[in-house]
Amino acid sequence: MERNGGKLIIPVIEFPDGSILIEPDNSEIAAVLKLEITASKSLYDLIVVGAGPAGLTSAIYAAREGIDTLVLDKGALGGQAGATERVDNYPGFPEGITGGELASRYVDHARRYGVEMLSGVQVRHIAREDDGLLAVETDQGATYRAKAVVVATGSTYRRLDVPGEEDLIGAGIHFCATCDGPFYRGAKDLVVIGGGNSGLEEGLFLSQFAEKITILQDLPNLTASVILQERVTNDPCFEVRTSTKVIGFIADANGRLEAVEVETPQGTESIEADGAFIFIGLTPNSGFVEGTLDLGRAGFVATRQTLETNLPGVFAAGDVREGSTKQIASAVGEGAAVALMVRAYLNSLGE
Repeated sequence: MERNGGKLIIPVIEFPDGSILIEPDNSEIAAVLKLEITASKSLYDLIVVGAGPAGLTSAIYAAREGIDTLVLDKGALGGQAGATERVDNYPGFPEGITGGELASRYVDHARRYGVEMLSGVQVRHIAREDDGLLAVETDQGATYRAKAVVVATGSTYRRLDVPGEEDLIGAGIHFCATCDGPFYRGAKDLVVIGGGNSGLEEGLFLSQFAEKITILQDLPNLTASVILQERVTNDPCFEVRTSTKVIGFIADANGRLEAVEVETPQGTESIEADGAFIFIGLTPNSGFVEGTLDLGRAGFVATRQTLETNLPGVFAAGDVREGSTKQIASAVGEGAAVALMVRAYLNSLGE
């Protein structure tokens, strides 16, 4: 906390030269440590951008077909699934499985088929070259070439963009209950913003730390699954408030969250909170293909029925794709489907 301005947020990494990184991704760590993260070759049959469930599944299926595959990801292998506290709706695991364990299994499976994977490598641009190959440029200045590319970069948590939010991130406002929930062990009141599956799942996780969890939903009803709604409504530590819109966050004299300001049909009010966790949806990680690929609603990558984008040879799968269901099981399904589409595309090249 001393090196992090008093904020409760992890990880905070201090290096021997005294510099620190707060919530860094692997590419930032690699840059500070001056790690050489380069692929073994410059040319592949397929490059997969993103190492989450969709990306790794597509790589596994492609490698089994003898398609030489490279996977690049700016963060950790396994993707956002690895930060999920527990997955209870993935087929084949009736008792549930932690997100970290599931992600680890994806990575091990890909390694079994010899898939080359690099983490800490962020892709900056994708373009078609004069010879018909696709060039994938990274933030390290390297360019890898491939006959086909799969964009499976997923999405990140959306923010409310209301007064006080930016200043209080890490000082009472969080986006990951698994990461930051333990800081609030023994807390009296926590607020969860969002009434979908993610909000209720994370609220249930937080209930082990705080006396009371208040769920705020700006819609007239919760949108989470019936099972999750029943678990929350039958737990006395939860209060659910619908038709309640967050319009700001209020800090105390020490610069930490004191209250959440909301607007209801009855007017505005302030809800005291030791911490607030925001789960209001996802923003696609598609900025690096803006201007190259067609983007649909809210910036998600538009695809045809074949999962191919407007740029021949470039496909998209998983949470970054417009129309995807934002579920791990469906991301895996899309990863398998897109690999088959890539195989058909490569065969059409006559090579």
